[in-house]
Amino acid sequence: MFTGIVATCGRIERVEPLSGRAQGETATDEATGLRLTVEAGALGVDDLGIGDSIAIQGACMTAVAIDGNRFVVEVSGESLSKTVGLDRPGPVNLEKAMRLADRVGGHLVTGHVDGLGEVVRFEPVGESWILEIRVAASLARFFAYKGSACVNGVSLTVNEVEDRADGTVFSINLIPHTMAVTTLGTLAVGDRVNLEVDLIARYVERMLGATQLPGR
Repeated sequence: MFTGIVATCGRIERVEPLSGRAQGETATDEATGLRLTVEAGALGVDDLGIGDSIAIQGACMTAVAIDGNRFVVEVSGESLSKTVGLDRPGPVNLEKAMRLADRVGGHLVTGHVDGLGEVVRFEPVGESWILEIRVAASLARFFAYKGSACVNGVSLTVNEVEDRADGTVFSINLIPHTMAVTTLGTLAVGDRVNLEVDLIARYVERMLGATQLPGR
């Protein structure tokens, strides 16, 4: 379990196939996973052990090796097919799993990506930035005004939700601090992002849906 408060920006330094694919085959083939070597930056790995969970771009991964200030995770083909930003070298948001005694500065995040969104607007407004993301119809009902959303592992507050002809779009205001300490500042219109819906909204939707089942 995580809070969506990014500890630091690390970097995927090395990407290797887990199986013996021939060179040139698609890295995201459903049967193929990847082994990622991640430079942890300021995250610190002194208290990290083999088997511990780390959120990388909002996706919960398990450390399988630790070397200096680097750690290694293995990503399944299934995970690669449901996320972005984990199949190539580049900067990534990092967060260790929360302790029960930690402050929950963001919201409860499981690290299980629910789907992808598309950036449709990203521009400065005063001292802040406006980020608008279009979501699939299957996820639209989980986003609400002043509710929580996790974007590439970052806990954010939804400022506006609009149902448009081309899909549902939610808007977020990014303060300068968030831009400085996460990878969100590298986004551009057309980019895809990892989304996790609010945990409470997920259960409310299930409970309301269960009342419609036969015998209820």
